[in-house]
Amino acid sequence: MLESDQAVIIEPREEAQASVIWLHGLGADGHDFVPVIPALGLPEALAVRFIFPHAPLKPVTVNAGGVCRSWYDILAMGPSRHINEADLLHSTARIHGLIEAEELRGIPSSRILVLGFSQGGAVAYHAALSFPRPLGGLAALSTYLINTPSLPVTLSDKNRELPVFIGHGEYDEVVWPALGQKACAELQGRGLAPLWHSYPMGHELCMTQVQDLGAWLQKALS
Repeated sequence: MLESDQAVIIEPREEAQASVIWLHGLGADGHDFVPVIPALGLPEALAVRFIFPHAPLKPVTVNAGGVCRSWYDILAMGPSRHINEADLLHSTARIHGLIEAEELRGIPSSRILVLGFSQGGAVAYHAALSFPRPLGGLAALSTYLINTPSLPVTLSDKNRELPVFIGHGEYDEVVWPALGQKACAELQGRGLAPLWHSYPMGHELCMTQVQDLGAWLQKALS
Protein backbone atom coordinates (compact mmCIF):
# COMPACT_ATOMS: atom_id res chain seq x y z
CA MET A 1 0.00 0.00 0.00
CA LEU A 2 1.29 3.45 -0.96
CA GLU A 3 -0.04 6.55 0.76
CA SER A 4 0.44 10.28 0.36
CA ASP A 5 -1.52 13.27 1.52
CA GLN A 6 -3.50 12.91 -1.72
CA ALA A 7 -4.44 9.24 -1.97
CA VAL A 8 -4.05 5.63 -0.92
CA ILE A 9 -2.87 3.38 -3.76
CA ILE A 10 -3.01 -0.41 -3.84
CA GLU A 11 -0.85 -1.94 -6.56
CA PRO A 12 -1.44 -5.41 -8.05
CA ARG A 13 1.28 -8.09 -7.86
CA GLU A 14 1.99 -7.77 -11.58
CA GLU A 15 2.20 -4.64 -13.72
CA ALA A 16 -1.16 -2.88 -13.65
CA GLN A 17 -3.44 -3.48 -16.63
CA ALA A 18 -6.45 -1.53 -15.31
CA SER A 19 -7.22 1.15 -12.74
CA VAL A 20 -10.12 1.77 -10.37
CA ILE A 21 -10.49 5.24 -8.84
CA TRP A 22 -12.81 4.97 -5.81
CA LEU A 23 -14.12 8.08 -4.04
CA HIS A 24 -15.17 7.99 -0.39
CA GLY A 25 -18.14 9.74 1.21
CA LEU A 26 -18.43 12.87 3.31
CA GLY A 27 -16.24 12.80 6.42
CA ALA A 28 -14.38 9.60 5.49
CA ASP A 29 -11.01 9.32 3.72
CA GLY A 30 -9.20 7.19 1.18
CA HIS A 31 -8.78 4.32 3.63
CA ASP A 32 -12.53 3.75 3.85
CA PHE A 33 -12.93 1.14 1.11
CA VAL A 34 -9.46 -0.42 1.11
CA PRO A 35 -10.71 -3.39 3.22
CA VAL A 36 -13.41 -4.10 0.60
CA ILE A 37 -10.92 -5.08 -2.13
CA PRO A 38 -10.52 -8.77 -1.17
CA ALA A 39 -14.31 -9.24 -0.93
CA LEU A 40 -14.69 -8.12 -4.56
CA GLY A 41 -13.19 -11.46 -5.57
CA LEU A 42 -11.30 -10.09 -8.58
CA PRO A 43 -8.83 -12.49 -10.24
CA GLU A 44 -5.20 -11.45 -9.78
CA ALA A 45 -4.78 -11.81 -13.53
CA LEU A 46 -6.83 -8.63 -14.04
CA ALA A 47 -3.94 -6.72 -12.40
CA VAL A 48 -6.06 -3.83 -11.12
CA ARG A 49 -4.53 -0.78 -9.48
CA PHE A 50 -6.87 0.77 -6.89
CA ILE A 51 -6.62 4.49 -6.23
CA PHE A 52 -8.47 5.92 -3.23
CA PRO A 53 -8.07 9.73 -3.22
CA HIS A 54 -8.58 11.79 -0.07
CA ALA A 55 -11.06 14.65 -0.34
CA PRO A 56 -9.74 17.98 0.97
CA LEU A 57 -10.45 19.19 4.48
CA LYS A 58 -12.99 22.01 4.44
CA PRO A 59 -15.90 23.47 6.43
CA VAL A 60 -19.27 21.93 5.56
CA THR A 61 -22.31 24.14 6.00
CA VAL A 62 -24.80 21.36 6.86
CA ASN A 63 -22.37 20.16 9.54
CA ALA A 64 -22.61 23.52 11.30
CA GLY A 65 -19.42 24.61 9.55
CA GLY A 66 -17.39 21.75 11.01
CA VAL A 67 -14.26 20.84 9.08
CA CYS A 68 -14.04 17.37 7.55
CA ARG A 69 -13.00 15.71 4.33
CA SER A 70 -15.50 16.82 1.73
CA TRP A 71 -15.55 16.86 -2.07
CA TYR A 72 -17.78 19.94 -2.00
CA ASP A 73 -19.66 22.07 0.48
CA ILE A 74 -23.28 21.04 1.04
CA LEU A 75 -25.34 24.14 1.75
CA ALA A 76 -28.70 22.42 2.38
CA MET A 77 -30.17 18.93 2.44
CA GLY A 78 -33.61 17.84 1.22
CA PRO A 79 -35.15 16.25 -1.87
CA SER A 80 -32.14 17.61 -3.75
CA ARG A 81 -28.81 18.88 -2.51
CA HIS A 82 -27.93 22.57 -2.60
CA ILE A 83 -24.17 22.56 -3.08
CA ASN A 84 -21.19 24.72 -3.92
CA GLU A 85 -20.86 24.01 -7.64
CA ALA A 86 -17.35 25.48 -7.85
CA ASP A 87 -16.21 22.86 -5.32
CA LEU A 88 -17.85 20.13 -7.42
CA LEU A 89 -16.11 21.30 -10.58
CA HIS A 90 -12.78 21.48 -8.74
CA SER A 91 -13.18 17.89 -7.52
CA THR A 92 -14.25 16.78 -10.99
CA ALA A 93 -11.13 18.32 -12.49
CA ARG A 94 -9.03 16.53 -9.89
CA ILE A 95 -10.53 13.14 -10.83
CA HIS A 96 -9.99 13.92 -14.52
CA GLY A 97 -6.37 14.59 -13.60
CA LEU A 98 -6.10 11.19 -11.92
CA ILE A 99 -7.57 9.51 -14.99
CA GLU A 100 -5.13 11.33 -17.26
CA ALA A 101 -2.23 10.35 -14.99
CA GLU A 102 -3.22 6.70 -15.35
CA GLU A 103 -3.34 7.12 -19.13
CA LEU A 104 0.20 8.50 -19.03
CA ARG A 105 1.23 5.38 -17.09
CA GLY A 106 -0.01 3.24 -19.98
CA ILE A 107 -3.57 2.40 -18.89
CA PRO A 108 -6.06 3.18 -21.69
CA SER A 109 -9.13 5.14 -20.62
CA SER A 110 -11.30 2.14 -21.55
CA ARG A 111 -9.68 0.23 -18.68
CA ILE A 112 -10.12 2.97 -16.09
CA LEU A 113 -13.24 2.85 -13.90
CA VAL A 114 -14.57 5.51 -11.53
CA LEU A 115 -16.48 4.44 -8.42
CA GLY A 116 -17.96 6.58 -5.67
CA PHE A 117 -20.00 6.32 -2.51
CA SER A 118 -22.48 8.99 -1.37
CA GLN A 119 -20.88 12.42 -1.88
CA GLY A 120 -18.01 10.71 -3.68
CA GLY A 121 -20.55 9.06 -5.95
CA ALA A 122 -21.95 12.44 -6.98
CA VAL A 123 -18.43 13.45 -8.04
CA ALA A 124 -17.95 10.10 -9.78
CA TYR A 125 -21.11 10.74 -11.82
CA HIS A 126 -19.90 14.17 -12.83
CA ALA A 127 -16.33 13.07 -13.59
CA ALA A 128 -17.30 10.04 -15.67
CA LEU A 129 -20.11 11.70 -17.63
CA SER A 130 -18.03 14.76 -18.50
CA PHE A 131 -14.77 12.97 -19.37
CA PRO A 132 -14.03 13.39 -23.10
CA ARG A 133 -12.91 9.80 -23.74
CA PRO A 134 -14.69 6.49 -23.09
CA LEU A 135 -14.08 4.99 -19.67
CA GLY A 136 -14.27 1.37 -18.57
CA GLY A 137 -17.16 1.95 -16.20
CA LEU A 138 -18.92 4.02 -13.56
CA ALA A 139 -20.25 2.71 -10.23
CA ALA A 140 -22.49 4.99 -8.17
CA LEU A 141 -23.18 3.73 -4.65
CA SER A 142 -25.83 5.29 -2.38
CA THR A 143 -25.64 8.58 -4.20
CA TYR A 144 -27.37 11.15 -6.42
CA LEU A 145 -26.78 13.03 -9.65
CA ILE A 146 -26.16 16.78 -9.58
CA ASN A 147 -27.11 18.50 -12.83
CA THR A 148 -24.95 21.49 -13.71
CA PRO A 149 -24.37 23.33 -17.01
CA SER A 150 -21.01 21.53 -17.36
CA LEU A 151 -22.69 18.10 -17.39
CA PRO A 152 -23.50 17.11 -20.99
CA VAL A 153 -27.14 16.38 -21.73
CA THR A 154 -26.25 14.39 -24.85
CA LEU A 155 -23.36 11.93 -24.71
CA SER A 156 -21.20 10.85 -27.62
CA ASP A 157 -21.92 7.45 -29.20
CA LYS A 158 -18.86 5.93 -27.50
CA ASN A 159 -19.81 7.28 -24.09
CA ARG A 160 -23.33 5.86 -24.46
CA GLU A 161 -21.67 2.45 -24.11
CA LEU A 162 -20.33 3.32 -20.66
CA PRO A 163 -21.14 0.46 -18.24
CA VAL A 164 -22.92 1.88 -15.17
CA PHE A 165 -23.61 0.11 -11.88
CA ILE A 166 -25.99 1.84 -9.44
CA GLY A 167 -26.41 0.38 -5.95
CA HIS A 168 -28.69 1.80 -3.24
CA GLY A 169 -30.07 0.80 0.13
CA GLU A 170 -33.83 0.41 0.41
CA TYR A 171 -33.74 2.00 3.88
CA ASP A 172 -31.24 4.76 3.16
CA GLU A 173 -32.24 7.82 5.21
CA VAL A 174 -29.20 9.90 4.21
CA VAL A 175 -29.59 9.70 0.43
CA TRP A 176 -33.18 8.67 -0.20
CA PRO A 177 -33.66 5.77 -2.64
CA ALA A 178 -35.80 8.08 -4.79
CA LEU A 179 -32.69 10.17 -5.49
CA GLY A 180 -30.82 7.11 -6.72
CA GLN A 181 -33.78 6.10 -8.88
CA LYS A 182 -33.99 9.62 -10.29
CA ALA A 183 -30.31 9.48 -11.24
CA CYS A 184 -30.88 6.14 -12.96
CA ALA A 185 -33.75 7.60 -14.99
CA GLU A 186 -31.70 10.66 -15.94
CA LEU A 187 -28.87 8.45 -17.20
CA GLN A 188 -31.35 6.49 -19.27
CA GLY A 189 -32.47 9.80 -20.72
CA ARG A 190 -28.87 10.45 -21.74
CA GLY A 191 -28.79 7.20 -23.71
CA LEU A 192 -27.06 5.02 -21.10
CA ALA A 193 -28.25 1.63 -19.84
CA PRO A 194 -27.45 1.69 -16.10
CA LEU A 195 -27.91 -1.42 -13.98
CA TRP A 196 -30.05 -0.65 -10.93
CA HIS A 197 -29.50 -2.72 -7.76
CA SER A 198 -31.34 -2.19 -4.47
CA TYR A 199 -30.44 -3.89 -1.20
CA PRO A 200 -32.14 -4.27 2.22
CA MET A 201 -29.75 -1.88 3.97
CA GLY A 202 -29.29 1.74 4.96
CA HIS A 203 -26.57 4.18 3.90
CA GLU A 204 -23.79 1.63 3.68
CA LEU A 205 -22.42 -1.34 1.76
CA CYS A 206 -23.49 -4.95 2.29
CA MET A 207 -21.74 -8.16 1.27
CA THR A 208 -24.26 -8.97 -1.46
CA GLN A 209 -23.67 -5.56 -3.00
CA VAL A 210 -19.90 -5.95 -2.82
CA GLN A 211 -20.15 -9.33 -4.55
CA ASP A 212 -22.41 -7.87 -7.24
CA LEU A 213 -19.98 -5.00 -7.69
CA GLY A 214 -17.07 -7.41 -7.98
CA ALA A 215 -18.87 -9.42 -10.66
CA TRP A 216 -19.67 -6.23 -12.54
CA LEU A 217 -16.06 -5.05 -12.36
CA GLN A 218 -14.80 -8.39 -13.61
CA LYS A 219 -17.20 -8.29 -16.56
CA ALA A 220 -16.25 -4.70 -17.39
CA LEU A 221 -12.55 -5.59 -17.42
CA SER A 222 -12.80 -8.96 -19.18
